[in-house]
Amino acid sequence: MTETPNWYKSSYSDGHGGNCVEVAETPHEVLVRDTQNRELGHLGFSAEAWASFLRDVKAGRLQ
Repeated sequence: MTETPNWYKSSYSDGHGGNCVEVAETPHEVLVRDTQNRELGHLGFSAEAWASFLRDVKAGRLQ
């Protein structure tokens, strides 16, 4: 039986109903989905790739 991941709204999401993403961690990957289009599925990233992405965002290398 597969457990349903616990989704959390990203702290980087727009607080006004737009540009929102949700993130969930599983034992094997980090999942990301569009809050307004959940039915379209999600993207999965390795923990290492997700950590690298977050470092780049925090350092201002991605906008």
